[in-house]
Amino acid sequence: MTTRRSITKAAMALVFTALTAQVTHAQTPAEFYKGKTVTLIVSAAPGGGADLYARAFIKYFSKYLPGNPNVVINNLPGAGGLTAAGQLQNSEARDGTVVAMLQRNNLYLPLVSDEKIAFDPRKVGWLGSLNKETYALATWQNAKVKKIDDLFAQPLVIGSTSFNNENRTFPAIINQYLGAKMDIVAGYKGNDEIALAMERGEVQGRFLTVTSLMSGNDASWLKDGKINVIAQMGIEPNPAIPNVPLILNYVKNPETKALFEFMFLPLQTGRPFAAPPEVPADRLAALRKAFEDAANDKDFRAELTKQNATVELVNGLDTEAIVKTLYATPGDTIKAVKALLKPQ
Repeated sequence: MTTRRSITKAAMALVFTALTAQVTHAQTPAEFYKGKTVTLIVSAAPGGGADLYARAFIKYFSKYLPGNPNVVINNLPGAGGLTAAGQLQNSEARDGTVVAMLQRNNLYLPLVSDEKIAFDPRKVGWLGSLNKETYALATWQNAKVKKIDDLFAQPLVIGSTSFNNENRTFPAIINQYLGAKMDIVAGYKGNDEIALAMERGEVQGRFLTVTSLMSGNDASWLKDGKINVIAQMGIEPNPAIPNVPLILNYVKNPETKALFEFMFLPLQTGRPFAAPPEVPADRLAALRKAFEDAANDKDFRAELTKQNATVELVNGLDTEAIVKTLYATPGDTIKAVKALLKPQ
């Protein structure tokens, strides 16, 4: 009996020693990342605004990640960012070596789409967003719509891209619920093509982000008085265009306001980053801290300022809170959004 008890105690001691050794030698995030490569999937093609942010960001992200791994970009455009989002959630490594820069519509499209979407924004680990976005309505210099009140009294032909893009859904919701008279011409391949159509007189205006408005041709047009900025779309006013009316202030009906707020809330996560599900907690914490530190780096901010881009950090927990708010939206509002997104 004594011998058996002794053997049992010895076996238990060996197990305890092994477990202790595993805990003692568990890799820290710095040990794990040292010498590794982290892939940043960018859910947009090279050369656009999202790619601009990502390529400026990666060296600072590497700088602040424990172990200073190399960070490389893999562009994976498609389905409004949902191709990359689905791959991140369902097939990428869950060890912290892959993260993705997704698109803000990814936060709500799975909730309102009638199609089955292989992405659930509640299941990934949000690192945060590099900025907040606001949309603006810009009209060409010879358009009859020159101020916001004109929008409800005069017809306006505007250009847009895909059916679910904000440059189509925002004017559609303003037409339907506020009585604007915009004729939406969809199918343009991008902002540059719409800008060319404005110059040629095919369309008289377009909806675009304030980031785009303050850069490239639009910045020159604004300076030269070739365009009028008549309204802004967002939860809060953008200080870059302080004298431009916020369309949300024109929404008086509470149910309608809830619909507008649902559509505008994702703009608070203009450039959202996420990690796959089940990344170990210490590595997710390290990714989030590195993301925040890199976003706050003065050299990173200065680099983007030179390109007329801004950084407004939204941390991972705040991004998660926005997702939770969207998914707590009442059924009547969701039904109205679905109708807005359904081709007639």
